[in-house]
Amino acid sequence: MLYKLIYFFQTEISWLNVFRYITFRTILATLFSMLLVLIIGERVIQRLRSMQVGQHIREEGPPNHKGKEGTPTMGGCLILPVVLIATLLWAELWNVYVWLVLFVLCAFGFIGFADDYLKKVQKSSRGLSGKAKFSFQVLCALIVAVILYFYQGLDGHLNVPFFKGVRPDLGVGYIFLAVFMIVGSSNAVNLTDGLDGLAAGPIIIAFTNYVVFAYLSGNTIAAGYLQIPYVPGTGELAVLCGAVVGAGLGFLWFNAYPADLFMGDVGSLPLGAVLGTVAVLTKQEVVLVLVGGIFVVETLSVICQVAYFKITGGKRIFRMAPLHHHFELKGWPESKVTVRFWIIAIILALLSIGTLKLR
Repeated sequence: MLYKLIYFFQTEISWLNVFRYITFRTILATLFSMLLVLIIGERVIQRLRSMQVGQHIREEGPPNHKGKEGTPTMGGCLILPVVLIATLLWAELWNVYVWLVLFVLCAFGFIGFADDYLKKVQKSSRGLSGKAKFSFQVLCALIVAVILYFYQGLDGHLNVPFFKGVRPDLGVGYIFLAVFMIVGSSNAVNLTDGLDGLAAGPIIIAFTNYVVFAYLSGNTIAAGYLQIPYVPGTGELAVLCGAVVGAGLGFLWFNAYPADLFMGDVGSLPLGAVLGTVAVLTKQEVVLVLVGGIFVVETLSVICQVAYFKITGGKRIFRMAPLHHHFELKGWPESKVTVRFWIIAIILALLSIGTLKLR
């Protein structure tokens, strides 16, 4: 809570009053996270390389991925501590929503770390079993959802974009929706993390959107004007989202093609879960489908591919799933696939901002 210490002296130095504004602290958290990742990033990469924590490329993967064999992974070990430190320094720590999101960050980070550690470090296991990983994810998400619904009194109404009068009350069913959003978002981001910079770009874009959503939902005047749900206290989540944006930008410096560092499950699982949690807290659950459209499409491509394969006895819809591999096998260069997915993510982000006025 560094900003509290600085703000203490605002009576003597008037310009320090600026530290009480969420917007200013969000900017500080973003810049701090980015600079810290850039400063320590090379050391982390060297450390991972010395531990031989390298990426393993599947035999059935695209042929051009063979050159990635051995590239350091578990880049989430760089991102998560930086986001945690930046949030603790610049966010209001009396805010329960901040702590709930940090719990999600750490809990899903531990799940991803355990999976990566077993696969990359011990090299004697395929990682956590799918059942164990999913069970831990659901348990963590359920803890958060129950606390929000029963102890924080989070509104059980579902906010539907474009229709200001449509707000179905899900009651206790909202708990299951929250769990689905958190776990689904976590795994969707994880599936997208397959090319250099492919997951990092849309993550940065999505969290930039939720910086805006968090600030507006926590501001009674702005929420009333835009006719979106007002959730007191969620404005502080803008600082946390800013920290993720900054850390993501710093990570992208090392993850851009050709990547020096991969995110790993320790990065993609918690970042996706945090994105889903922030969407629930800001009452912008449905909009997440649009904001994270790239993640949704990538997930659906896997579901459709597996279902069609089983139904038809071996036939495929795509040359390979997730969808980004399909375009690779069609001959698109990896950098072209990544940049085009980024462009689509930006377009979807702009459309999602547009829903704030179309009510």
